[in-house]
Amino acid sequence: MSRTFDDLVAEAEEAPVDGWDFSWLDGRATEERPSWGYQRLMSERLAAVSAALDIDTGGGEVLAGAARFPPTMAAIESWPPNAALATKLLHPRGVVVVATGDEPGLPFADEAFDLVTSRHPIDVRWAEIARVLRPGGRYLAQQIGPATMAELVEYFIGPQPEKWAELHPDTQRARAEAAGFRVVDLRMERMRATFFDVGAVIYFLRKVVWTVPDFTVRRYRDRLLELHQRIEAGGPFVAHSTRVLVEACKPG
Repeated sequence: MSRTFDDLVAEAEEAPVDGWDFSWLDGRATEERPSWGYQRLMSERLAAVSAALDIDTGGGEVLAGAARFPPTMAAIESWPPNAALATKLLHPRGVVVVATGDEPGLPFADEAFDLVTSRHPIDVRWAEIARVLRPGGRYLAQQIGPATMAELVEYFIGPQPEKWAELHPDTQRARAEAAGFRVVDLRMERMRATFFDVGAVIYFLRKVVWTVPDFTVRRYRDRLLELHQRIEAGGPFVAHSTRVLVEACKPG
């Protein structure tokens, strides 16, 4: 027997969304992963430097997957619940976690790091990244690509052409080069994401807040009910995420 709309909504609204752990979605949603294996690449780069910074570290779950950290390892996170989780997870391994606000600058000295990493940064501050990197230092990131989860975004708020253009690899390359970087790797992949019930959609939108920035169940209840009925009648809701791998070098 299928679960009612109200039951699915209530369960998804009560689920905690701190950190970057998506295990609540096991059995309720699936998403393909990029072929390059960002966490492995990050771990390899971290093992080869003396000082590194991870930006928008979330709850620290991705960074914690590294096998070995350099002697100096810092991470920053702007959302207080995530910063607290990252501190608890990473401090025992010697990582300094800095809780930041909305200030545009990075709270570090010039040329403090050999490597800056980030998985799904909210805003790529190219000039600031260049400032805190030493000559010859590198930036490695897996960034959100254009039209990611477009089917989901457009179902609720319609097309977002300006947002998609900003996330395009060509735009990111131009911004990196304008900040003085030499881009050494730039790849994009598109992956299938499948949502098996409306509760999974609600949980995802509560957690990945930039997908539909004004999302609340109350605001979009009618659309959610329509989506529930659509899934019940026709099967899972399918969307596609896009990811961009960027590696850029600050000239020596």
